[in-house]
Amino acid sequence: MTAPNVVVLTGAGISAESGLGTFRDPGGLWEKFDPYELATPEACARDPAKVHAFYNLRRKDLIASRPNAAHLALAELERGLDAAGGRLTLVTQNIDDLHERAGSPRVLHMHGELLKARCARCGATARCDGDLSINAACAACARAGGLRPHVVWFGEFPFHLEEIADAIAAADLFASIGTSGSVYPAAAFVSEAKALDVRTVELNLEPSDNADVFDERRYGAASRIVPAWAEAMISRATT
Repeated sequence: MTAPNVVVLTGAGISAESGLGTFRDPGGLWEKFDPYELATPEACARDPAKVHAFYNLRRKDLIASRPNAAHLALAELERGLDAAGGRLTLVTQNIDDLHERAGSPRVLHMHGELLKARCARCGATARCDGDLSINAACAACARAGGLRPHVVWFGEFPFHLEEIADAIAAADLFASIGTSGSVYPAAAFVSEAKALDVRTVELNLEPSDNADVFDERRYGAASRIVPAWAEAMISRATT
């Protein structure tokens, strides 16, 4: 059996068991905070100190967190598929780095990365583990006042969409893990896959908004269902 090419899309649900808050679930971040005051270019221009304070706190929370069994299982699946001649393309809507810390070397962050800063003046990006402020200077252009989190805000265009479309077109399987199915364009990936006769599977705590589109559905805690699914995938790919 030829090892498959697999595209995996992950959302906030995969990182929830690592202690990172989700956005749209009951009690999530956007119930506690107004996203239009914290996650738009206009909000940053209007009150950059408030925006920086919000993301500085989230950065601290991320650094204190650890990958869980679901992150580790996907890293192991990638290694297993590589060894068998297949491929895993890991796409995430998450801005955390838990996939990388779990051992996944190739991650497409379509909504950016919290542990990076981007200069609005020169466009340079750089690692950022500490706090950002309106007085911080860009290491590339030395100008202050232009640094912002390297994340996609409301009204901005996601990253890597062409790469993701190419990967889905070449895939044998598309898997969605821990996503709400309500955020576009990511919510449309399953329909794109099905239009190309790519088999689809949802792994989630509960059915997503577009659960009925998937060929196969598995529900439960990500730390339980993802390792079991990944182990079965590796077994099939190597026998």
